[in-house]
Amino acid sequence: MSDSTYTVVGMTCAHCVAAVTAQVSELPGTKAVDVDLASGSLVVSGDVAPSDVRVAVEEAGYSLA
Repeated sequence: MSDSTYTVVGMTCAHCVAAVTAQVSELPGTKAVDVDLASGSLVVSGDVAPSDVRVAVEEAGYSLA
């Protein structure tokens, strides 16, 4: 298991954090998701492809930097 860190663009509130967390958490192989609104960081623990993370974030309505 590994941790990958991304920067999410466009989050402005707690609802944004919840939306990103929910979408990414549904990905197969995801063990934990930590989203920080202040820094825009997304840390995904598990065996998840970066391309899958990008798609999940976009489905939540945001993008990766």
